[in-house]
Amino acid sequence: MRSGTTKEGVRYAVRQSGRAVAYCALTIGSGTRDEGKYPAGIAHFVEHTLFRGTRRKSAAVISSYLDRLGGELNAYTTKEEIVLHATVLKEDLGKAARLLFELATEATFPDKEIETERGVVLDEIISYKDNPAEDVYDRFEGMLFAGHPLETPILGTQASVRKITPEMLRSFVREHFVPEKMVFTVVADMDETKLEKQVLKLIASAGMPLREPVRGNAPQNGIPATPFRKVVDKRHHEVNAVIGCQAPSLYQTPDRLVCAMLSGILGGPASNSLLNKELREKRGWVYGIECSYTQYADSGILAIAFGCDKPNLDACLEAIGKILARLREVPLTQTQLKAYRKQLMGQLAISSESGEAQCLSMGKSMLAWGQVLSSEETRKLLEAITPEQIQAMARRLFAPDHLSSLIYL
Repeated sequence: MRSGTTKEGVRYAVRQSGRAVAYCALTIGSGTRDEGKYPAGIAHFVEHTLFRGTRRKSAAVISSYLDRLGGELNAYTTKEEIVLHATVLKEDLGKAARLLFELATEATFPDKEIETERGVVLDEIISYKDNPAEDVYDRFEGMLFAGHPLETPILGTQASVRKITPEMLRSFVREHFVPEKMVFTVVADMDETKLEKQVLKLIASAGMPLREPVRGNAPQNGIPATPFRKVVDKRHHEVNAVIGCQAPSLYQTPDRLVCAMLSGILGGPASNSLLNKELREKRGWVYGIECSYTQYADSGILAIAFGCDKPNLDACLEAIGKILARLREVPLTQTQLKAYRKQLMGQLAISSESGEAQCLSMGKSMLAWGQVLSSEETRKLLEAITPEQIQAMARRLFAPDHLSSLIYL
């Protein structure tokens, strides 16, 4: 892999692969948490409306530009990033990359197109409200980060989205879509030296002003929070619940790696995770249960989410409590930890086989740390984790008076 920073201030990383298709992504280091003076949801609305026209292409041309090449164009918004990405045949990589930069630097936000897309976003907000499993998590996260920019839902609200004007969209882009907040990543079957030269030439041709390279973000120490336990009567057939707490931030290493492993042990994607094995496979109380760990610049969130029939709620909560207590009180054996470590490394290896996932992960890593760890470096970090560190993290996160919960009945 080759990486660096252009004279414009754009960071980049390129990696050779043996795939027939090429992947490229433009990651902008601004998301929901950066909305500040703007109506909530503007970052997500920007992501949608970038595709509605540039100085050189209409919305219709943009929507079919890569389709005609057999490629795909997509985007998404998080609390801290807006990401534009494309998948194409490797001979069309240049076209895809130029389109991503054109969308980010030349979008015009035509009034008529904005109104059309506003309807799409409003429908998306309504659809989320109709999905209690999604809604309960978003509300839980908002309550956990109350009073902080991370509190804001990514989609915003119907009222806030209706307030967004084309000039607000243009202003947000002028303020946040700047070279020092941009990372461009490529995974393609091309010589990395030649690929790097192509990327440098492409970025130079985008016509961006020269800027000082971005400085790394300083580690943060979390966000003040008061644990809560809230039950909301939604009159649903199924109960949806989230139990969790703030967790290590993106910049707290090795704590974040210990937390990631603990999350996988507790409720990762494997069927032998502790929660899945007890509540689904053994008891049949839930259709699905998971533990997720999301890292932000100044905090993180570890959350257990599940749905169950109302008569099983108390039994589920009791079983979860016992599993968390066991992790706090009884350290894993070296044999158990070795097995969990191998499982996690296997999952990471499988994930890295996806060129798209690899390309997007590289963008996030470059944005956060200015580098991408190799598989060998990641393996060494994971192998250094001890049973005592896992137990200490469980005691820190799963103390009963530290956990919050939100239950939709």
